Amino acid sequence: MANLNKKKELAAKTLKVGKNRLVFNQDNLAEIKEAITRQDIKDLHAEGIITIKPVKGRTKVTRRKTRRGPGKIKKTVNKRKQIYVKVTRKLRAYLSELKKLGVIDRELYIDLRKKIRMRVFRSKAHLKEYLESNGDIGIKPHELVQQIQKERAGSNKKSEGDQGKKSKVKKEVKKPAKSTKLDKEKK
Repeated sequence: MANLNKKKELAAKTLKVGKNRLVFNQDNLAEIKEAITRQDIKDLHAEGIITIKPVKGRTKVTRRKTRRGPGKIKKTVNKRKQIYVKVTRKLRAYLSELKKLGVIDRELYIDLRKKIRMRVFRSKAHLKEYLESNGDIGIKPHELVQQIQKERAGSNKKSEGDQGKKSKVKKEVKKPAKSTKLDKEKK
């Protein structure tokens, strides 16, 4: 039997197929044992003593479990990936800003993040349009953001005026202290 294994290896190399695809005719095993050269194997194949099984195909199509979206592209950064990254970063930054300002709540934030991941929005303008037109949400984020920024700007001006006075007082206190140290060193 070991002798036939060597013949099978020789036949596989000669006919350029796998060993599992080769079938030896059981009636002509003596002729197969006598075959030594590659030409002998080719002759036996031509006579039909050595046959080749057809290639097995996939019998069952299994559902793909891995994600194949643009976010999962791991090859070299191509144009399509670059566009996806730029748009996604812009949209996510805008969403986080809206969340910080309190325009949208956490649940809506998570839902919109998922939609950005699925490439529902083409651009920032498209996202704004979606926020305005959607019946559930019905907010105008750019108007709310402008109002909040105006309010913050007004409160910042008041606080800056208070801080300016305090800093002047501190500077005046420090100057005499430095001059006294210099005077002590001179003495």
